[in-house]
Amino acid sequence: MEIRNIAIIAHVDHGKTTLTDAIMTQCGHADEGSMDSNALEQERGITIYAKNTSVNYKGTKINIVDTPGHADFGSEVERVLRSIDTVLLVVDAQEGPMPQTRFVLKKSLELGLKPIVVINKIDKPAANAHQTHEAVLELFIELGASDAQIDFPTVYAIGREGVAMKKPDDPRKDLSPLLDTILEHVSPANTPEQANLPLKAQVFNLGYDNFLGRLGICRIYDGIIRDGEDVFVKEIDGTTSTGRITKLFTFEGKQRVETKEAKAGDIVMIAGLPKIYIGETIADSADATALPAIKIDEPTISLQFLVNNSPFAGREGKFVTGRQIRERLEKELEINVGLKVDFGGGDSSTDGFKVFGRGELHIAILLENMRREGYELQVSQPHVIVKEENGQKLEPFEELTIDIPQEYSGAIIEKLGKRKAVMTDMKTHENQVRMLFDIPTRGLLGYRNAFTIDTKGEGILASRFVDFKPYAGEIEKRESGSMTSMASGKSLGFSLWNLQDRGRLYIGPAVEVYEGMVIGDTAKGDDLDVNPTKGKQLSNMRSSGKDEALMLVPHYELSIERGLELMRDDEYLEITPKSVRLRKKFLTELDRARSKRKDL
Repeated sequence: MEIRNIAIIAHVDHGKTTLTDAIMTQCGHADEGSMDSNALEQERGITIYAKNTSVNYKGTKINIVDTPGHADFGSEVERVLRSIDTVLLVVDAQEGPMPQTRFVLKKSLELGLKPIVVINKIDKPAANAHQTHEAVLELFIELGASDAQIDFPTVYAIGREGVAMKKPDDPRKDLSPLLDTILEHVSPANTPEQANLPLKAQVFNLGYDNFLGRLGICRIYDGIIRDGEDVFVKEIDGTTSTGRITKLFTFEGKQRVETKEAKAGDIVMIAGLPKIYIGETIADSADATALPAIKIDEPTISLQFLVNNSPFAGREGKFVTGRQIRERLEKELEINVGLKVDFGGGDSSTDGFKVFGRGELHIAILLENMRREGYELQVSQPHVIVKEENGQKLEPFEELTIDIPQEYSGAIIEKLGKRKAVMTDMKTHENQVRMLFDIPTRGLLGYRNAFTIDTKGEGILASRFVDFKPYAGEIEKRESGSMTSMASGKSLGFSLWNLQDRGRLYIGPAVEVYEGMVIGDTAKGDDLDVNPTKGKQLSNMRSSGKDEALMLVPHYELSIERGLELMRDDEYLEITPKSVRLRKKFLTELDRARSKRKDL
């Protein structure tokens, strides 16, 4: 059977997973559910982990890898591109090419792949398929595509309805035009000659099974791989180790199916090599040359994971010790290649573990998964990773793309200017403005929440990591201070009613608080110690105005992402299975004053 290997790439929310689900439905895998099977993926409507599936169309096996669209999970995309032969570049017919479109397309073109462009969502009210096609063509030229790459086939689609057309006006039946284009333009991944060559396969993704341990997902380039076979693993540092394949799986739909052997061109999952890693080459001889290593971009932010030592520690979590947090992070490193952890001297509850990630969302997803599993911990404020090269201080920069109604552009430009952003492009179409900025990652940390408020929820913000550039100088981001509880107990509506004029509250009435817990922010820039447990003074006096109704403004619910954005350097974010709280590192006013004196 002929095999075609493709990956579906796009910016976040341009319809990759919906299109993959529609292809599976047409090819008889409708009962297997959506590719976004993880609970967090379903809740957020985004793809977080790259996943494999395969379909059978006209006697040809098509291996499909569905990739994430968010920039924080770019490491998932980078390694997948090395294992496939062509990409389907999905572009929203209304939004056109966005930052992550540029990122994934650039990586694809550098590897010499010839993309098939799918202009999706052509049924949107403001969709302009022709204009989007022109914008994609401009992007190909701008990224230095070769003549063969620029001559890309284009398919128009409505993924939600499961239809595709060669031209926007063609009759809408099913996805056959897209699948036929794949068969026509993607070269077969397997030839009879390749199967007779010595074995050579490369790992591009990892999995984990409680019974089988670490699993390697590989593309077989040459030869045949067999269950029970002794193999040689060519590691990235040049050393060679040996191992035996104890289980071998291929993919049918989303299901992994055990098999005895697989031939060149196929994508398989193997068990039995406990130390296998991304980019390593599997061969049947010690003399085989290793395939080129797969490079993964470096992390851009770091923060401390610490044992929770707040007054409420241990109330809700099952796993609360430094050793348990360490074991969970070690398990995460098995499959999350965009993550790095410095374990320091061990499981010290004071020093914690320094965790390096690709962005706030990347870290927030890990923390959300941990709290759902019953872990309890606290984390420090995220900081960007600053490097030094040739005596020059370098920090990560991002390209920021903003789509907003025109009336908000002044406020956005002013706010971003304070965060050291430099505008590189601005285009106006009717009442909408698209602006491009170069901004230090430091300036972007904590900005998304302010952006939503400034644009009244009507703006679209997207970013991608560009490079490490010279340090941009100091950035003063937060104009408000923290409202900190000076008492322990239950918050009372009467007290919160008086405090809500001072700033924005993070808690409602009847919430347990402790001394040093941050319960809101202040409108002015100074920190404020308050008593949210103070009740109304009871007396037998009665007069008009004494018993006015309490009107509480709805409080600002803290989530992990919001907490990471809002927290300051002298605060921790406390995360438990049921609660997310902000707190001061030093809980009492006296301890905070002492620490400030030490810093001076």
